[in-house]
Amino acid sequence: MMTIVAISVKVLLVLLSIPAAYLFISTIAAYFFRKKSGQANRFLNIGVLISAHNEEDGIQQTIMNVRECDYPANRLDIFVIADNCSDQTAERARHAGAVVAERTDPAHRGKGQALDWFLRHHRDMYHHTDVITIIDADVAPEKNYLIEISQSLSQDNTKVVQAYNGVSNPEAGWRPALIDAAFNVFNHLRMAGAVKLSGSSVLKGNGMAFRTELLEKYGWPCHSIVEDMEFSLLLLQDGITVDYNPDAVIRSEMVTSGKNASSQRSRWEGGRFTLVRTMTVPLLRLFRTSLDPRYLFALAELIIPPLSMLVILFVLMTPPALLLTDGLWMMLPGAWLAILLLYVISGQIQRRAPLRTWLVLAVSPIYILWKIPLYIAMALGKKSSTWIRTSREKH
Repeated sequence: MMTIVAISVKVLLVLLSIPAAYLFISTIAAYFFRKKSGQANRFLNIGVLISAHNEEDGIQQTIMNVRECDYPANRLDIFVIADNCSDQTAERARHAGAVVAERTDPAHRGKGQALDWFLRHHRDMYHHTDVITIIDADVAPEKNYLIEISQSLSQDNTKVVQAYNGVSNPEAGWRPALIDAAFNVFNHLRMAGAVKLSGSSVLKGNGMAFRTELLEKYGWPCHSIVEDMEFSLLLLQDGITVDYNPDAVIRSEMVTSGKNASSQRSRWEGGRFTLVRTMTVPLLRLFRTSLDPRYLFALAELIIPPLSMLVILFVLMTPPALLLTDGLWMMLPGAWLAILLLYVISGQIQRRAPLRTWLVLAVSPIYILWKIPLYIAMALGKKSSTWIRTSREKH
């Protein structure tokens, strides 16, 4: 009986070592990543597309933030989808100078549905653009955001580029500060490592940019909670890669309350787990028929558990490893810990994180404990499959 238990523990140790090894390889690869050089003096016609649902309080500020970018005004258009709004979003967006398309379709709610509607039915609005970048309704792009997007998509072999998606309010509390540290890892290190290893990364929903002709062809065919990752995989199946530009920076406000954060995270991660179930077999099939390693890397990016879940699993497996194995087997939990430390620290180094971000890592155990009930709820099937607007917090 003990032998069977020990063998089972060793099997689990091997399985958990796979994501640890992948994170280690990605971390090292990220140090060697360099963005592609673009044409510095070329200004493409850029359309900034914002899908907004009841964003009357912040939509004008977001439009102002975009117009404050260092970019020729005659090369810039801002489009706002006022999606199923019951407030003054459309009026305020028009007053701020945006071109507004109003959509009323309560039966088909969601960001993906709104984008698809606009791209398929309003080509006359954006056909003159060279590039469309999609941003959220509560963001602040850095001054050089549009220039960097233009430079990236000025290259003939680049059709899609993802910007660095950061946090605008890390000083607002320990949750947004910790998310800032997490974004340094997940929205930079993993992106840079994926591009270096496979030549393609994944879309992040905010700060995405596309050649206009690509969106005219596809629209936005993915309507799930994780429509961005789903679209990344669809493009990859068609041989279209997603590039990454860490110098194109856009920042979003993160929620500070536990209730809003729980709702947001459970939707994101629940949707991701659903995508794992639907896309694992197709990606394996594509790899088997083409032997293209990009499909394996895409699968790895999809199935690697969130960092908090990995930490929980590593902690749970440490006592069995120490009690029921010997030799090198006992050393695996220590190796996991070393890899996680290297992974998290490298993200902060590569993004030049400020001191407050380093300091807030000390409260990461609290964040991990907060995540445990979310994972239990998802394991029991208590996850949302519908889009719900994240509550904005009053200032």
